[in-house]
Amino acid sequence: MDRIIDYQATQPVSKVGQIRPIPIPHSPRRAVLAKIRITIPQRDANHNHVELIGTVGVRGVTGTSQLLFKIFRDGKEIFRSQEGVESDPTSEVNYIVTIQAIDTNVRGGSHSYQFTVENSTKGTEAAVVGPISFSGLAIASGKDDDNKHDHEKDHEKDHEKDHDRDHEKDHDRDQDRNRRSWFE
Repeated sequence: MDRIIDYQATQPVSKVGQIRPIPIPHSPRRAVLAKIRITIPQRDANHNHVELIGTVGVRGVTGTSQLLFKIFRDGKEIFRSQEGVESDPTSEVNYIVTIQAIDTNVRGGSHSYQFTVENSTKGTEAAVVGPISFSGLAIASGKDDDNKHDHEKDHEKDHEKDHDRDHEKDHDRDQDRNRRSWFE
């Protein structure tokens, strides 16, 4: 059975126009839009996938820019996408770009993910105008019966905790009734 092992999200800019436009550098330079850190427990190493979603608002300033959006894990590029952005004021100038990547069979440990952008077209200009968000959801894949057994144990523990909590609520309710009777 699959299960969530980590989730991280950041939203450094929540609205378009909340920041001054940030010029997007030309390749090979790039701007880091957001970073997150995902931890994979050793027991789930190489039996997992990390779903990554990045969203950014951009604007064409001059010409038609080809923007490269990349995701890096621990400094190594794992995903690349490209989007054309026009600056024609009679057309669309603001764009929302969303990319989604899936990083599979990640080794155990803590991993740094970066969401970046760069302009690959010389003689054009584009800018980040917001919003910016980046999230990662790490999911362990059900690899064998041990996970099922562990899941069943966890379920039993949760059931016991729920039972204990219900018992405590009943006990507290009885005490409240007794206290009220003192004042009547």
